Amino acid sequence: METKMALNYQGKSQKRSAVEKSINAFLIVYLFILLTKAAVCTTLKYVWQSTPYNDEPWYNQKTQKERESLKVLKMFTDFLSFMVLFNFIIPVSMYVTVEMQKFLGSFFISWDKDFYDEEINEGALVNTSDLNEELGQVDYVFTDKTGTLTENSMEFIECCIDGHKYKGVTQETDGLSQTDGPLPYFDKADKVTFSVYGFTFVGIRNGYMRVENQRKEIEEYELLHTLNFDSVRRRMSVIVKTQSGDILLFCKGADSAVFPRVQNHEIELTKAHVERNAMDGYRTLCVAFKEIAPDDYERINRQLIEAKLALQDREEKLEKVFDDVETNMNLIGATAVEDKLQDQAAETIEALHAAGLKVWVLTGDKMETAKSTCYACRLFQTSTELLELTTKTIEESERKEDRLHELLTEYRKKLLREFPKSTRSLKKAWTEHQEYGLIIDGSTLSLILNSSQDSSSNNYKSIFVQICMKCTAVLCCRMAPLQKAQIVRMVKNLKGSPITLSIGDGANDVSMILESHVGIGIKGKEGRQAARNSDYSVPKFKHLKKLLLAHGHLYYVRIAHLVQYFFYKNLCFILPQFLYQFFCGFSQQPLYDAAYLTMYNICFTSLPILAYSLLEQHINIDTLTADPRLYMKISGNAMLQLGPFLYWTFLAAFEGTVFFFGTYFLFQTSSLEENAKVYGNWTFGTIVFTVLVFTVTLKLALDTRFWTWINHFVIWGSLAFYVFFSFFWGGIIWPFLKQQRMYFVFAQMLSSVSTWLAIFLLIFISLFPEILLIVLKNVRRRSARTADSVESMGLWDCSPIPLAA
Repeated sequence: METKMALNYQGKSQKRSAVEKSINAFLIVYLFILLTKAAVCTTLKYVWQSTPYNDEPWYNQKTQKERESLKVLKMFTDFLSFMVLFNFIIPVSMYVTVEMQKFLGSFFISWDKDFYDEEINEGALVNTSDLNEELGQVDYVFTDKTGTLTENSMEFIECCIDGHKYKGVTQETDGLSQTDGPLPYFDKADKVTFSVYGFTFVGIRNGYMRVENQRKEIEEYELLHTLNFDSVRRRMSVIVKTQSGDILLFCKGADSAVFPRVQNHEIELTKAHVERNAMDGYRTLCVAFKEIAPDDYERINRQLIEAKLALQDREEKLEKVFDDVETNMNLIGATAVEDKLQDQAAETIEALHAAGLKVWVLTGDKMETAKSTCYACRLFQTSTELLELTTKTIEESERKEDRLHELLTEYRKKLLREFPKSTRSLKKAWTEHQEYGLIIDGSTLSLILNSSQDSSSNNYKSIFVQICMKCTAVLCCRMAPLQKAQIVRMVKNLKGSPITLSIGDGANDVSMILESHVGIGIKGKEGRQAARNSDYSVPKFKHLKKLLLAHGHLYYVRIAHLVQYFFYKNLCFILPQFLYQFFCGFSQQPLYDAAYLTMYNICFTSLPILAYSLLEQHINIDTLTADPRLYMKISGNAMLQLGPFLYWTFLAAFEGTVFFFGTYFLFQTSSLEENAKVYGNWTFGTIVFTVLVFTVTLKLALDTRFWTWINHFVIWGSLAFYVFFSFFWGGIIWPFLKQQRMYFVFAQMLSSVSTWLAIFLLIFISLFPEILLIVLKNVRRRSARTADSVESMGLWDCSPIPLAA
């Protein structure tokens, strides 16, 4: 458990989407409605029974035991009875449908051929189906650089040795070519590098490193110790013994880790080359060495063995020995390698910005290298003014904390003057005013995150957050793995709880992938730790564009409509049951037959909404990908806010009232039945239920924009199945039923032409507001200007809430 991977590992936690939280909030509201209905009916029942002759009507005389029972107990029993009668308002079956939708819907990502990569012969992989809709709600994207934005395929460009620059190998040359003059003669072996003289590394055998020189002779170097790399030291070293018996230490690492440990007079020329290479976007590495005397090696060897065998504080002891050994070295030079941008990485970041997402790059690379890459991938524009919070800017003052506080205050004042306070105006200001980008390194971030929360003057974190919110892009360089997770956690805890997404390809990205709301792993060249610990994995960074803008958008719209529809149809179902209690003396008499109560959510209305939530495409996928602005239409959980929820609730209340009172008023005439007889209780309930099933199903048909044969089959098939079941259920005398109350009810009901007319009329009245709104939307869409036609289509189609249009 003391390995680097284990120490940087962030424990997994259960991730819950914003849709799940909205569902829980809606359930609380509907539970309150359920309790209110039960309490109202219980109260009114005893109010009604308080009048003479209503307590014990002649047809329902109480027994002596009922008369002697406690009234409080009887009221509690009635309250529970009403709870059972109205409990169908809670859509328990919705959870089953949601899970099926998530599970089946996740296959569409795996089946998408656009995610297939020929190089690795793999496509996208879904490790969890619980967060599909969260892909459509992302506010912040945190991305690694190496292997995520870049190919992680290092191509040697040049090196600097003893202040001289040498170009890389080309097809025209057999070795390194010096660009600053003729090849110099090194009179000391410790100044010679393998690259200059074309030495070839053969391999390691039995603890000996074997190198072939230009004379084709094999030279062997005994590997004595390896001082392993870690993200804190940012370097690694080896101790070797030559054939002549000399003991040498070779060290490679970041310039910030190597330069302080070499003789100062040797670093100026190399330092200039490193800075220039970093500004060109190349990854740099410095190399140094020193000769170790035999007596010193004996001491070092003993200390290393003791530290490795230590049972406690092993890492700290090893680190102390490493720190003592890697001092007073001689600088050999530095290398520069190019890590090219991935295909369409810049276009993807541009699309994410256009969709209203903020992109942060978190990398362990040198600032200059990372900054150059950010310009190349268009995270920073040429017009972007960069604000730096780095060790270099802070070390200009003797007291780092004072200088840090000064810079934070200066940047905050500058941004507050530039941008208005409101978020809505802020987005507009980014297009009209100067864009700002922030660059911060790991050391400065540690000072900020570890600042005192008690002292207002030293509470840098709140000021830092304000600065970040005003910047269009942020670059965090020289980041340790756990610092990446700290950044993600800091943004997650901001006001409004923005949705975060992290994407990376290596083991050092696992912590931030696990910390964010949605974790994306790249199937890269640094192993599969990130892909295995992620929620979704894709071959390339470019696939993030379609994953969010198309799949994420559609998943959110589908499941949001599913949730609203379930609450809507259940309220339509139970409201007539509630209203019926006012006409039956609050006797808990059900309006519907028990078979209809059971099969309403299971068989009659479940498949159409499931098919809709899997197949609906209110906007074409190509349009969603081509116009990232459509992503902003659904941001902030727009379809599950209070406004849309109230709209669906009032719509259900209106339709449920029409179902009951429409049937009730039509019931006043005897013309519904040919023989002038009045329909009974179960016929009344069956008419209401028939209008209910047809209305909620046709409502879904009106909302459907993308029709497939599956949609046709489940919608019209569900209605046909209801008619068939009603005939079948009422056409047979069932021996296991004590009462044959539904026998021949449905057939007798449909034998009347007036009943048919009443059913069609009530369905039309219930759906008339929906039809009217659809007509008005189509008229408005046709009258929209051509330049805004795509945006208008997104506005109309992506919102299942007609009033919101």
